[in-house]
This record gives sequence, structure tokens and C-alpha cells, in this order.
Amino acid sequence: MQTWSSVDVPRLPGTPRPLRLHDTATGQVRPTAPGATARMYVCGITPYDATHLGHAATYLAFDLVNRVWRDNGHEVHYVQNVTDIDEPLLERAERDSDDWVVLGMRETALFREDMTALRVLPPRQFVGAVESIPEIVEVIAKLLADGSAYRADDPEFPDVYFDRNATGRFGYESGYDAETMGKLFAERGGDPDRRGKRDPLDALLWRVAREGEPSWDSELGAGRPGWHIECSAIAVNRLGLGFDLQGGGSDLIFPHHEYSAAHAEAVAGEHPFARHYVHAGMIGLDGEKMSKSRGNLVFVSRLRADGVDPGAIRLALFAGHYRENRPWTGALLTEAQDRLARWREAVDRPVGPDATGVAARLRDHLSDDLDTPKALAAVDAWATSALRREGTDPEAPGLVRDAVDALLGIRL
Repeated sequence: MQTWSSVDVPRLPGTPRPLRLHDTATGQVRPTAPGATARMYVCGITPYDATHLGHAATYLAFDLVNRVWRDNGHEVHYVQNVTDIDEPLLERAERDSDDWVVLGMRETALFREDMTALRVLPPRQFVGAVESIPEIVEVIAKLLADGSAYRADDPEFPDVYFDRNATGRFGYESGYDAETMGKLFAERGGDPDRRGKRDPLDALLWRVAREGEPSWDSELGAGRPGWHIECSAIAVNRLGLGFDLQGGGSDLIFPHHEYSAAHAEAVAGEHPFARHYVHAGMIGLDGEKMSKSRGNLVFVSRLRADGVDPGAIRLALFAGHYRENRPWTGALLTEAQDRLARWREAVDRPVGPDATGVAARLRDHLSDDLDTPKALAAVDAWATSALRREGTDPEAPGLVRDAVDALLGIRL
């Protein structure tokens, strides 16, 4: 699958700061410790609707991770999937009398446009579930062979399920208790009441073909993959087990990330799937989480069509910490637009206050679990001084422009 175009990232003088991030599995902010190449997998979209601000907040958070690692001199091997076959896509296509393939291609193309406009650095590999079906089948076959998976006791539809107890570690990533797991599994695509399963929390790996549904021939029989196994296969086959970071929104902690880790670890007989599990908070509107099921969405493409500068969208979402659930309001966007205008006015001056401290503070704050509110405040302070005509350094405006571009992804 085609990714989107990249942008040049300025190299900054001074000393980078190693990145520390909150790890969901341990509940602690820990140092990341990549080798020469940092390896990151971020779960992508199910393309049945346009990119909303909840999506944008997640991908912008991991864009900052990418940028801080690059500032530290790492190459970044970034992989992102597209779930271009799944129930929500099929349901939306049926509702709108649309072709599910066309719908997925159209919304994926719009997602690329939105990511390009937001200056999100693209993944090295942007991989669809459909194109990955042969490798997914291979993984499922291994799980069946070693007893980590089984066929449902259903003569008509002997779907393949994962035995959640296969690794002996199930639950380590989320830390949720059984009651919470059961509730979230039912709410987020699971099928706890499916007859023929050994355990209500066993997750679907391969759905045997049903009449009227898309399916693919394979050694498992005609059918299509479940959701979680696609990320296991795509990630491990491109990054190897024990890669540096698996990321996504906090709504993916369970079941999606718990199961994708368990599937991969069961196949390999090794632990862990990823060295850091990092999750971004939800964006709300009118007191509720922004989601397709609620229909309370603010779309990036709509804001762009209304003439909103993508840099202002970035700034508005960076005004809160990435791990926090936070609201989207018109006032937040207005504040971000005003901030962007002030910063641009400040860097357009021929001279300004010394800016070496600004770059250092940006590095300090972003390396500390992506503390964007403090990072924005550091630039605000310099811009205020510059607009008061304080300082006479002709190099300062250019340094601030490059630092904001390199580390925050905003062109001034």
C-alpha cells in the first residue's frame, strides 16, 4: 500500500535528549532505548470514514516520538497498518450501498491527504490487511499447530480462535481485571457469547466464509482474518519481536493490543512483543469521546476545507498532554490560531532574543513523555520577548523556526 509524502526535518545544533515515555504495561515513564534504528508500530485506521481529530491526536503524538528519535540520531523504521477488511467497513458499505473496496480505498486516500497536510512523517511501510492475508494465514496455521489456537465446536462455521491462556501472560499489557476485560471485549468487537468457543475471551483469528461476505481461499479454508492477528503478523514480519514501541489510542489497550501481543508471543515462544506500549488519550466533543459510533466527529478534512491552517490543528491538539482525555472546542482552535500567528510574527523579525535556550527547553520537555504544554510555553515566552523587540541576535529567529519545525512539526 502506498504511503504519503515526507517533509525535510531540519538538523538542530546542541545536545539532544534521550526519550522517556509512559509504558502502559508497567505504568511508569521509562527511557526508550532503541539501537541505531528505532522500531515503531502504530495501529492504523479502519477506513470507513474520514480522519477525525481523535485520529489526528494519536498520529501527531507518535509523530513527535518519530521526531525526537530522529533528533537523537536514530533512523526510524515506522510501520503502520490499514484494516481494510473488517466488520465496521463492511457494515458502512452496506448501509451506504457502497462497494467496500472502493470505500476503503477512498477513505485511505483521504487519510493520506490529511496526514500530508498535518506534516506527519510517513511510515516506512504502510500495509493493508488484505495484502497481508498470506502472512496472516501462515501465523494462524502455526498457532493451530502448536495448540495455541483451535477450531470452534460449530460444524457449520468452524472459525479459528486463539486460546487466551496460551502464553501464560495474558493481561500483562493492559493490567485489567477479568470483569473489565469482559466488558471491553464485548464493547470493542469481541464475541463473548459465540457458541463453540472454549472461553468467552478467546479472540477470533479466522472467520470461515459466510454467504455474501468477502473471503479468501487458504490452507485454513475460505475466510478472512480477525482484527488482532493482522497487527501481530504485520509488525513482527517487518520489525521483529521485541521492537521498541507499539502505539495507538487508549481505546486499543484492550482488547486489540493485548491480543496482538499475545498472538505474536505465542507463535514465537518469546516475550515481549514490544518494549514499550504507548497510548494516546481520547478527544471529546460536548462532553463525550469523539467516535464514529456516536457521530460527534470533527474531521480534519472539513477543517482544512474551511481554511484552517494545519499548523493550528497541531497546536490545538498539543495544548493538552497526549495521554490525557481532553475536549475539542472552538476556543481551543482560536487560541491555537492566535498562537501560530504570534510565533510567525516573532520569527519574521530580523533579530530576537538568544534562542539556544528555546531549543534546549523544547528538547527537555518533549523528551519527558512528550510534554507539549510546557514545550509550547517555552516558545511562547521567546515569542513574547521577540515581539517586545528584546534581543539583538540575528540567528535567533531562524533557530526557533528550525526547532519548531524539527521537533513540533510546525512550519512557521
